[in-house]
Amino acid sequence: MTAQTKKINIIQAINEAIAEAMEADPKVLVLGEDVADREGGGVVGVTRGLSTRFGDERVRSTPISEQAIMGAAIGAAISGFKPVAEIMLMNFTTVAMDMIVNHAAKLRFMSGGQTGVPLVVRMMTGAGIASGGQHSDFLEAWFAHTPGLKVVAPSNPEDAKGLMLSCIADPDPCIFVECSRAYGTTAEVPVDLAPIPLGKARIDQEGTDVTIVSYSEIFARAKAAAAELAKEGVSVELIDLRTISPWDRETVLASVAKTGRAVIAHEAVRSFGVGAEISATIHEELFDVLKAPVQRLGGPFTSVPFAKALEDAFVVKSSDIAAAARATLATG
Repeated sequence: MTAQTKKINIIQAINEAIAEAMEADPKVLVLGEDVADREGGGVVGVTRGLSTRFGDERVRSTPISEQAIMGAAIGAAISGFKPVAEIMLMNFTTVAMDMIVNHAAKLRFMSGGQTGVPLVVRMMTGAGIASGGQHSDFLEAWFAHTPGLKVVAPSNPEDAKGLMLSCIADPDPCIFVECSRAYGTTAEVPVDLAPIPLGKARIDQEGTDVTIVSYSEIFARAKAAAAELAKEGVSVELIDLRTISPWDRETVLASVAKTGRAVIAHEAVRSFGVGAEISATIHEELFDVLKAPVQRLGGPFTSVPFAKALEDAFVVKSSDIAAAARATLATG
């Protein structure tokens, strides 16, 4: 029997996941700026309806203080609750990095494994909507570089819902990265969707000539590049990483071992990015089977511009990804 589905966008998918988790477990809480319904249910409405359904005790709007949000969330987590904390924009996590890095991420290590911090930190980000340099950075590499944190960046509604369910159930802190440009992306999602395991990539399509790895909204551009390359007879294996840390080494390495070529694309600046780690691992593990150097794509090493033309130039395009794939095919 075919599973029942409904068409939802990423905002609705995250909302459904949180609601289902709250329904199943009274220990799941939501807190952050403007998350309650009397303030609109979040700046883009991700938590809309939750305070009406579950009450103000479990869905709490906070003062404009990222440190207070994180301090309260970490305290609740080590007291037996499962908070889902919203930091309105990813750049604003810088205000609370001490809390996230020195407390949430380290308590399990510093307690000899006795104290977990079952916490989800949601945040949106992304260039392309004229939010300026202090509201648009993808900073996932900072968090992925921190032992004790898991980092997730979905590209579609089904993954957003399934990964959020897994993050809420996880015993350790999870960073949940939402791209503002992708919020309106719609898809048919199973009504009874099971949690999607963290650390497991998704092979969107199989191919034999080149592997393209991406995540978050840039994955849609990678998919468009794969379609463009298919018209030229190029067979692309397309991987959506989904979880950045821990990343699915096995799936990526098996794919590149098959194709002999790899392109990695993300929105964060190219220098010192997630793509550098994946590229280094591929070169270390598969040097003898690579047919061309791994290509990395990311933003230029600059603050995200505000001017529309410059901002558009900052973000990786599908044509850039296709050109990088052609470059690997021209070598070897």
